[in-house]
Amino acid sequence: MAHAKGTFEVKITPQAPQDGVGDPSVGRMALEKQFQGDMQGQGLGQMLAVGTAVDGSAGYVAMERVTASVHGRQGSFALQHSGTLNRGTAQLSVTIVPDSGADGLAGIAGRLSITIAGGVHAYDLEYTLPDTP
Repeated sequence: MAHAKGTFEVKITPQAPQDGVGDPSVGRMALEKQFQGDMQGQGLGQMLAVGTAVDGSAGYVAMERVTASVHGRQGSFALQHSGTLNRGTAQLSVTIVPDSGADGLAGIAGRLSITIAGGVHAYDLEYTLPDTP
């Protein structure tokens, strides 16, 4: 497995509930990310989130399309996010959607880890790619 590491900036924009679609207590947000480091490019997606009456407990899911250069190979792929916060204890899974890679990133597989320290978001993309772009 190869690793692409760096930082990213994220902008989360709340979206208005849509009439007749789901429950309005499920928050919907637009995601926009800028990746720097071994992966350089942009991620665009949507997130659904639910908070609870218990401080520090929540859940979210998101789908994101990343268009980027990863170690010099240009293309795109999709990420699937699933996260929970259980009374302050976080659990997060971000996986590359199988067969979602395109162009120079066709055939990419793996997962993304996110850490936040001092307000800085960092990523570690652990991935495999076919030998020929």
